Amino acid sequence: MAQFVDWDLAAATAGALSKSGPAVSYEEATAVVADLRELTEEAAGHVAAYTGLVSQVDVPPVRVVDRKDWAAVNIAGLKQVIGPLVSRLSGDKQPGALTEAIGSRVTGVQAGTILAYLSGRVLGQYEVFSGDPGQLLLNAPNIVEVERKINADPRDFRLWVCLHEVTHRTQFTAVPWMRGYFLGEVQAFVDASQSGGEHILERLRRGVATLSDAVRDPDSRSSVLDIVQTPGQKAVLDRLTALMTLLEGHAEFVMDGVGPEVIPTVDSIRAKFNQRRESGNPLEKAIRRLLGIEVKMRQYAEGRKFVHGVVERVGMDGFNQVFSSPLTLPRLDELGDPDAWVTRVHGAVGPIPSVG
Repeated sequence: MAQFVDWDLAAATAGALSKSGPAVSYEEATAVVADLRELTEEAAGHVAAYTGLVSQVDVPPVRVVDRKDWAAVNIAGLKQVIGPLVSRLSGDKQPGALTEAIGSRVTGVQAGTILAYLSGRVLGQYEVFSGDPGQLLLNAPNIVEVERKINADPRDFRLWVCLHEVTHRTQFTAVPWMRGYFLGEVQAFVDASQSGGEHILERLRRGVATLSDAVRDPDSRSSVLDIVQTPGQKAVLDRLTALMTLLEGHAEFVMDGVGPEVIPTVDSIRAKFNQRRESGNPLEKAIRRLLGIEVKMRQYAEGRKFVHGVVERVGMDGFNQVFSSPLTLPRLDELGDPDAWVTRVHGAVGPIPSVG
């Protein structure tokens, strides 16, 4: 079988390049882990009450990780997804053993470099690749580091983060088809690549190399999507973009809806966090652009505006119809036009009283 990435080398590279977290004592670290576990449970109650969404499957307990563990979990998940895809797509185009060994090791170092960079920035994640139904990860060192940098009340900031991440867990566990649909779209994106002239593995390798180079040299102006994407992938990418914008916007809407009721300092936290999110030196901004983080930041705002617009018109129960089936997910052009989605899914309706 073709070996696209030397996963062991990727894990070793990520571990070696991951920066150490903020200085905390053993007692402090233990307290942070316990606090995040407790606040995850509290957040779950708030999210369920606010959204009306209830998990339909057994929910695995939250996993509180450090930066190296976060990278390792993501490497394991990517290995499970990418391995079978590479095996199927490579077909008879098996390279020589030496060429493949060198290529997989180069890609392993590059992938490890990317994950090391991200491991120092991600606060939390609902990881869906490793297994069904997925697992909630909270990156303790990053949460502590950010709360210190913005001088936030620790408990308030941690609960605020948990509200966002638990909403993502709810999206995938209260909507049984969501994980399969997401993975199916990832599969469709790869399948569509076969219409291009260049072999998918080579395009993927060049995409990974571009990201890795961006971490080291932010002056690079290459676009990863331009490298990897083929014309046949655009429709799939539009659906994935619409889905991720919805999920991120929904999480932002929920955390801002619940926050004022249970987090005394939420206004200060939101203001400081947004300022930090928007700021950054040229190095950070260039890397965020190439890694797609800038796109994700826009998704927060655009998705939240869509969710607010729909809830304002048809209420939370009406909005939850978005999760009825893949056919009721918003199309890309509907994200900026909540009325269009409401008309398509609900028919013509009048506005209901505004919500926050």
